[in-house]
Amino acid sequence: MARFILFVLLLLLFYVILYYLIKDMAVRRKKWSRASEPEELVQDPYCQTYIPKRTAVKKRIEGRQYYFCNKDCLRKFLEEKNP
Repeated sequence: MARFILFVLLLLLFYVILYYLIKDMAVRRKKWSRASEPEELVQDPYCQTYIPKRTAVKKRIEGRQYYFCNKDCLRKFLEEKNP
């Protein structure tokens, strides 16, 4: 009877370890797939540099979405547009 209980406990321990290993692999795969996706680049209309869309300063002007590398470029663009 003691052998059976020990066998069940070892089986349960094996199951828990395997469960966490598989769960950890799935999390790593998900992070890796996001990191390997190419990032969309947009061009700043003022200084003409390309920047990642997710980090750009966004501004809607006259119904059109513009992306800027920083707030200074946005300010200069607005000054140039409205002298």
